[in-house]
Amino acid sequence: MDRIAGWWDEFELWIAGLPFIPQFILVMVLTVPLALAIATGLDRGLDALLRVLGRGSDQ
Repeated sequence: MDRIAGWWDEFELWIAGLPFIPQFILVMVLTVPLALAIATGLDRGLDALLRVLGRGSDQ
């Protein structure tokens, strides 16, 4: 676990040391698709749960 924490600390410091524009682009390229994937997964999971409970959107 210490190796993962050490790697993450180095990565975080590398990003923090970048100038603003490359830092912004890198964060957006990584964050937007990740946020979209999480939102889509939560939407589908909640829809499936509500269908099982009989409160789906198709009723």
